This record gives sequence, C-alpha cells and structure tokens, in this order.
Amino acid sequence: MATRRRPLRPTGPSSSNFRPGGPDITRAEAKGTRPTAPPTSVREIFVMMVMHACKKTIFFDINLKVALYLGSLFVVSLIGDFVPFPKTYFARSDNLFNVYFVKIGWGWTLLLSIPFIFMTSYTLCCGDGKQFLKHHLPRILIATFFWFFWTKMFNIIETAYGKCTVKGFHTKSSCLKDGHLWHGFDISGHAFILIHSSLVLIEEARPILRWESIKEHIRNELHDRSISEHSSTNPLRNLSSEQIRNLKFLYERLTPAIRTLFIGISALQLLWDVMLVVTMLYYHRMIEKVLSGILAILTWYFTYRFWYRTNVLPDPPGSGSFFYQRENKDIFVYKRTPSMTSYTGPSTSTGIRSGNSGTGAGTTQTQVPTFMGMPIYVKSKPNASGNQSTDLST
Repeated sequence: MATRRRPLRPTGPSSSNFRPGGPDITRAEAKGTRPTAPPTSVREIFVMMVMHACKKTIFFDINLKVALYLGSLFVVSLIGDFVPFPKTYFARSDNLFNVYFVKIGWGWTLLLSIPFIFMTSYTLCCGDGKQFLKHHLPRILIATFFWFFWTKMFNIIETAYGKCTVKGFHTKSSCLKDGHLWHGFDISGHAFILIHSSLVLIEEARPILRWESIKEHIRNELHDRSISEHSSTNPLRNLSSEQIRNLKFLYERLTPAIRTLFIGISALQLLWDVMLVVTMLYYHRMIEKVLSGILAILTWYFTYRFWYRTNVLPDPPGSGSFFYQRENKDIFVYKRTPSMTSYTGPSTSTGIRSGNSGTGAGTTQTQVPTFMGMPIYVKSKPNASGNQSTDLST
C-alpha cells in the first residue's frame, strides 16, 4: 500500500527549513551571505594571465636571487678573467641596450617606480596625501641617495688609486683628455646600478601581490555596512565611511594604470638581469664586480630588511591605512608597529571591529557557525514564557 511521502520542506510555525533562517527571518538576521562577484570578461582574463606571468618572473625567491647574484658574479666573472668569451653585439660598449638603458639605468628605474609607488601608496592611504609624502616617498629618495653616494665613491676610488699609462699625467681628467688610458681600481658602477635597481624594483612592486583582493574586500565591507553587520575579518572594517569611498574611487580609477606600470617594471627588471649577465661576461674584473654586488646587496638589506622593519620612518611597501597581504609570506609589514593607522582602538590583527553594535563594553560577540555562507542557526530569541529558544535548521 502506497504511503504518503513526507514533504521535503514541512510548513508550520515550529518547522525548520533547509535554508537557514526560513522565510520569516529578515535579511538583516540572515547573516553570513555575501554579494557575488560580477562576471569576468575575456579581456580581464587575458590581463590577469599577463599579470600572473609577470608576478612569476619578478617575485622569484629574493633570497635565492641574491645568492645567485653573488655566486654568478664570482664564478662567471672569474671564468671571464681567464677564458675570454666569444665577442657578440653585447660586447660592444656602444650597443643599443648599454647606451640607452644601462648608462641611464637609474633614470629608467625612477621613471616606472615613482608613479607606481605614488598610485599604490596613495590608494592604500585612502587618498591621504600627507601620509604618502611622509611614509612612502622617502623610500625612493633614500634609494636615490645610495645610488648617487656609491657611484660617486667608485669614481673617487678609481681616481685616487689609479695611474695613467703614460708618465707625466697625474690626474685622470688630464690623462683621458690627452687620449691616454687611466688604470685604477674601477669598481663596477654598472653591476651596482643593475643589482640595486633590480632589488628596489622587486621590493617596491610588492603591493601588487593580492591587489585584486582589495576589490572583494570593498564589496564585502560595503555589503556588511548596508545591513549593519560587523565583520571580524575584513581588513577594511576599521576604515571610516569617507576612507571607504576614497579607496573605492582610487582603486577603480588607478588599477588599470597600476597594472600597466607593473608589467613595465617586470620587463625592466628582466632587462636588468640580462644586462647584468652581459656585464659579467665582458666588462670589469671579477673583484670589481663582486665588490660592487656586495655593496648593492648590503644597501638593499640595510634599507628594506632592517631599516623599514623598524618603527623609524618610512614604512615598507604595501603598508597603509589597512593591511591586505597577511597571507603572503614575503610581506613583512606586520613585523613592525603600524605607524599609519589613524584610528584608536583594537589593532587590525586582533580580528575585532571597534564599535560593534549590540555588544557592551568588555563583552565578546558570539560568532554564529555558517554552512555555504548561511548560518546554521540564528540568534536565540526569548519566547512567550521568557525562556531562550533557538531556531535550528535541519
């Protein structure tokens, strides 16, 4: 005898529904939902593929890269001192890349890095120009100072500890002016500029890591605020409404230019590595190149791995009014006290949003477990008898 099947979603005041909350629960009570991302266009997919390839190229393990710089400077240069390499177009000092790129290498580095630093930092500062000038611009000024200082020191050392091939000339300028050669300890300025520029470009390009996640954070935070929900994980939770508006506007306007600059930075950094190999093969002696490489690496380590980790200004790349790269092991902005946060209250690393509504001082808001973005049960409500009743879903 056939029996009547039980309904999948029974009705009634005490029945539970498959979707948590049921039809009687308002949108504000059905927390845990998030707006879906808009569809991705073919053009956007192509851009992301190019960006992914550039990230793989430039964000090679920097510690291993530094070791390769030092090892190849020693080994390749030492071989070149005793075994001449076959002459190619790159062996000519007037080759296109040497004349128009390496000789003015720091200019090319500034041409791409300055607008990239400005756009990314200004966005992360939510449009606060004073924060950008105080916390980010000094980094490129410091890098320029070290480039100028060391290249000038190399020239001074070569002039002071060298001699002309013809007797009677005691200064480098007079020797060269008369058409003779000046032999001195010529520390490779090219090797220094190429390594110094590469490391600066790599460090200053780090804000692009997880840059796309900012868009999702903005969307979720705006949604949470529209339904008066207080997120405990969104890095934008402590920003004011004005900061959120500025961030959204700057992110949408500047992201296309930031991506274009990053692609250019990746191509330039790859060119610097190629020209460094050319320098190893054809120019200077081994000791001159190794010493310049050591100085470039020590300068990078002192600034980006020591100075900018402390609480002394400036801040490291990727820092700002909020932090969005916590999952990236190569970012070290969280190892210092955030000096740019303008709010007073819980730290962004605590996962607690200041000013939660519905919770008193010193109380902790209970997090409702969720499944597929929806709560397993809603908050307990008092029933007619005054006892607490919980609407559970099955």
